Formats: sequence, structure tokens, C-alpha cells
Amino acid sequence: MMHYFCSLNTLQYKKKTALLEPLLGYMQAQISFFKLGSENLSQQWEDFLGTIGTSVQNVRREMEEEVGQMQQTIQEMEMSSDPLYVPCDPDPVHSPVCRNLTRKQGYLYIRNKTGLVSSSWERQYFFTQGGNLMQQGRGEVAGGLVTDLDNSSVMAVDSDDRRFCFQVTSFDGKKVVTLQAESRKDCEEWISTINNISKRIYLSENAEELAARVNQSALEAVTPSPSFQQRHESMRPSSKGRSGRTSSISSVGSEPSPAISVLSLDALVAPDTPIQFDIISPVSEENSGQSKTAAQSGRRSNPFGESGENTSEDSEDSILHQLFIVRFLGSMEVRTAETADVISETMRQILAARAIHNIFRMTESHLLVTCDCLKLIDPQTQVTRLRFPLSTVVQCSSHQDNKRLFGFVLHSASGRAVCYIFESNNDGEKICDSIGLAKQIAFHSEMDRKSVEKRKEQDKAKEKQQEELSKQKQIEKDLEEQSRLIAASSRPANPPASADGQFLVLSNSQSEDSDAGDEGKKKGESEA
Repeated sequence: MMHYFCSLNTLQYKKKTALLEPLLGYMQAQISFFKLGSENLSQQWEDFLGTIGTSVQNVRREMEEEVGQMQQTIQEMEMSSDPLYVPCDPDPVHSPVCRNLTRKQGYLYIRNKTGLVSSSWERQYFFTQGGNLMQQGRGEVAGGLVTDLDNSSVMAVDSDDRRFCFQVTSFDGKKVVTLQAESRKDCEEWISTINNISKRIYLSENAEELAARVNQSALEAVTPSPSFQQRHESMRPSSKGRSGRTSSISSVGSEPSPAISVLSLDALVAPDTPIQFDIISPVSEENSGQSKTAAQSGRRSNPFGESGENTSEDSEDSILHQLFIVRFLGSMEVRTAETADVISETMRQILAARAIHNIFRMTESHLLVTCDCLKLIDPQTQVTRLRFPLSTVVQCSSHQDNKRLFGFVLHSASGRAVCYIFESNNDGEKICDSIGLAKQIAFHSEMDRKSVEKRKEQDKAKEKQQEELSKQKQIEKDLEEQSRLIAASSRPANPPASADGQFLVLSNSQSEDSDAGDEGKKKGESEA
């Protein structure tokens, strides 16, 4: 519309000059062509022509200035009105999200439960005051306290019928507030502000500068993805590859030292390592196998993927049972599992990646520490999401500054080392101490089991020796008995007597037959 009015104004000015310019040009051409002198054209006529020319130039100049001003006004109106009338989110380049705020106010929608299942949304004015989140309704003189933001947690949530929602959970986990912002930018700014207040940055003198440094360090903490040129450099000999990699790493961020960069990126975490931000339960993968075995055996299977017998056996056999409420932040594969700095480096990588990609949602679970394993249990369905054998846990430690953060490194059977990072409502050192106590109990029980097995093996060896001795004694007795029989059979027998008491003399054939019978008896006894 504004372009149309600008064109109309330009047309009006052109009407004034469209007739005069050709006429003036024609007269000047006539004067120059016929060389009219002073006898035909007087000085008055020349003054008149000069005046007309000056007025035409002034009109043209005014027209150009008017067109320039109108174009500038149209451009300013278009730039100022675009973000207001755009139906979707504005361009983040023109309206970036400010993550350095420690105070914020504005209208939000809060969800209130009206029944057992139903809920309603109410629009109210919210603002932060110190470490508290306040609200003020219509007609109220002052604001009221909603929740305490110190050591609280905030994350973006998905609602059934609403978008741009986020959830604030108090430090003890008892109070949960669900709010909705008017745009994605507003939602991200609220989440960043509550995160800064939760870290108590507002208590420092230069709160915004400290928040900016924290966000900048989080951005610089991310492992840079190697470009094509860097990968090409890595294919060259080791000296050139090392120099190329060191230069590429030092160019990102605030020029870290080569030793720290090589230690933190090359030795601990591999470049371009994927990060898992959610728990993928193996139950879905095992359901098909369990259904097949249940169909073949004709026995009902648990639809949640658990067997009650194993749970009862674990609960009965385990001496230690400790339950903690944790929230899963992420996991990633690491190169080494024995280094003490691998957990802190993984924490920095995962927290920085969450801050950059605006991932605030965390999966809450119950961590059950036993002498056999570590279990992540769903608090609502009591389904075991993940199970880590205690023998695979290499080390466990908490964050130096934020004691609620802790992690542990697992060494799988395939040789891969994976680091898991969690956030707890309690102190992370207590959970690490509990895991260490469970490993000690498991170690002592394993040593006792091995000693019992060794004792059983020794008893079995003794029994075998006794059996062999008894067999040997029995064989010796049999040999002695056989030797007695052989000795008894080898003695000269008395000659047979006749009926009248006289001895009979046997022939040579009869004596040979008797000798052959004696030899047959000896062979039978020896074979027996």
C-alpha cells in the first residue's frame, strides 16, 4: 500500500515536469539552431527561461528527496513490523535469545489442577525476586510466592494441547510448577534465567557478566567436530597430524594450552563422539524373545519385561539396599576408564552440549544400589530400565563444584568404556560412597565364596585320595588272597589211597592231566 502511494506522489511531480522539460529543450534547440540574437530575444526572455529552468531543477530535487524519505520510511516500517505479524517464531538472527539474565518478568500461563485428572490454565504476571519466583493476579496489590528457585531444576516439557511449556521442580522434589510461555524465545529465556538463579549467580556483584562467562565456557567446552581438512590432515604422518590437530583445537575458544587440549580431547574423549541424552531401555528388544519362550512353555510372561523370581532372589541375597532419586543427564563413550579426570571431562562435555542444543528435559529414575548390581527403576511403573553389574563399574566420582552431579564409568565385555552422568537431589558423594561400599561388600563376599570353593575342592581332593588309598588297599588284599590261594594250590598233594589202604601209583598221563587242571585253576584265579 505504501508503495502505491509513493508511486502516486511521483506521478504528480512528473506531471509538472513532463510538459515543461520538452518545451524548454525545444526552445533552447531553436535558439542554438537559428542563432537568434539579441534582436529577436531580449534579456527579459532569457531571464524568464533561466527562472523556468531553475524551478524545474528545484522540483526534480524535491521529488528525489521525497522519494528517498518515503523509501526509508517504508523500509523502517517493514523491519519493525515483521516480527510482530509473523505467525511462527522470529528469526533467531534478528532476535537472539539472551541467556545472561538473572531477572525476568512477563505474562505466563500456569497449570492448576481442578480435579483428579482435569486441569486448567490461567494467565498471570510472573516475575523473579532474588531467588524466588513470584506471581501477581488481576486485582492483587502485591505478588505471592510460587516456589523457591535456589538449587531447583527446570526443563522443557511436552504438554498434550500446549507448546512452549516448561516445568520447575523445587530442590526437594516435592513441588512441581508447569508454566507456558508465549513464544519459543520467551520460553528459552525463562529457562536460562531460572538456571542462572538456581546456580546462585544473582548473588555476585556482576551477575550478568558471570552468567555470560559461564555460558561462554559451556560453549567452548564442546568437543569441536573435525572438518574435512582436519580429517585430511590426520591421514598424514604423525608429526604433521599432531600439529594440525593441535592448531585446530587451539583455534576454538580462548587458546587453551596444547597439553590440556591433547589430554582432554584426544586421551579422554574421542572427537565427534555421540552423546545419548535419554535412557533406551532394553525391555523392548527383549519382549519378542520373552513372548516366544512364554508361548512355547505355556506360561504367562510379565508385560513389563521383568521376572519376579530374579527380583526376589536379588532382594533376598543382597545385603545392601539403598535407593536414591536421580535424573539422567547423558552418557558417552570414553577412550580410557582408569584416568581420574575422565568423569569430570565427560560432565563438561554433556552439560555444554545440553546448553548449546537447548536440551533441558531429564529422565527421573530411582537408583537402587545393591551388592550385585546398580538398577535404574521407573518410579511410576517400577520397571527396571537399566541394570549395571557391579563388577563392570570401574570408578565413580562427583563434581568438584556442584556436588549434586556424579557419574561412573562402566567397562563392558566388548572392551568399550562408557561414562554415565546423573544429577541427584542428595549429595553425589553419598551415592559414590554407597557404590564403593557395595563394591567392598561384593569383593569380600567374592573372596569368601572363593575360599569356600577352594575348601570344597580341597575336601574333594582329600576324599579322592582316601578313595584311591582304599582301592589300593583292597587291591593289595586281593593280591595277598590270590597269592595264598596260589601257594595253597602249589603244595604237593597226598597220593590217593586204595580201598585196602594202600597207595595207588598214577601213570604219566594221569599226572599230566592233573598238572594241566592245576594250571587252569591258577589262570582262572589270576584272571579273577
